[in-house]
Amino acid sequence: MHIRFGFVANALDLYEASPAKTVTFSRYRQLGEKEGKKKLHDVTEMNLLRTKRIIHYLIAHEIPLYRFSSSLVPLATHPETQWDYITPFSHLYKEIGTLVKTHQLRTSFHPNQFTLFTSDRDHVTEKAVEDLVYHYELAKAMGLHKEIRINIHVGGAYGDKQKALERFHNNIKKVPTHILKQLTLENDDKTYTTTETLAVAEQHSIPMMFDYHHYVANHTDEEELTELLPRVFATWESTSQPAKIHISSPKSKTAFRSHADYVDETFLEPLLDGLKTIRENVDFMIEAKAKDRACLSLIDCLSKKRGMNQVTGGSIVIR
Repeated sequence: MHIRFGFVANALDLYEASPAKTVTFSRYRQLGEKEGKKKLHDVTEMNLLRTKRIIHYLIAHEIPLYRFSSSLVPLATHPETQWDYITPFSHLYKEIGTLVKTHQLRTSFHPNQFTLFTSDRDHVTEKAVEDLVYHYELAKAMGLHKEIRINIHVGGAYGDKQKALERFHNNIKKVPTHILKQLTLENDDKTYTTTETLAVAEQHSIPMMFDYHHYVANHTDEEELTELLPRVFATWESTSQPAKIHISSPKSKTAFRSHADYVDETFLEPLLDGLKTIRENVDFMIEAKAKDRACLSLIDCLSKKRGMNQVTGGSIVIR
């Protein structure tokens, strides 16, 4: 079984490499339209250049997974700052996409928690669709729109989970088909359990992004990993990609849902035992606060365990 690893957005071991610098609407309005647009342009260009540096970092360390920042373009979907955030940077998008394809990296986006489809307010659903279009357009500019995954959660329960799920089933139909094909659905740590999320994913033929930390924080006694994992993997069978799992561990007992800086490998033992029964290749996206450092640290820790061998900078084999 081959496990590949990756991390989210920022490489902490690179100097000044955050790809998520932003501009608030208050600042934009204060600057005025002309200077405000220039500021948006400059920050976006900086974020893309830093993303390109991070991609080179991934390549150098042989780390095959990466999640792009959703904040590459500040105020991209704000109704009062409409601007062309694609054309001026087409060369940078293409350079990033070429690097990703040449080195066969697996990339993704994860819009924020407000991109949901369970609300009873039409404007919330409209904004969610708009946000997905924004992410898809970035991927398209990079030439990655047919392979990238855009990950979302089911959403809120609003006091009645059954009605909220019914709204999801209706509202998700408003997503353009070409974007819907790129979506993944993740279980969350408070509301929708793995079983509930799986049922939705299976109904809509959406691959499920299993979050192990969320599973531990939010599951019922009836939910067994050995029963859930085969179903999770089955949702990926129609794709050309292995199943992908989000990995993190609790910050503390009192802040269990919060992510620690690094991943405690002992926290993962039940998951690894469950995966060994499936014996299929899988990808791990590290969501720990220490980003690339946590990713490399976990690989190093796991590779020292019996039966686990590191085969590249960003992957191990479990025998």
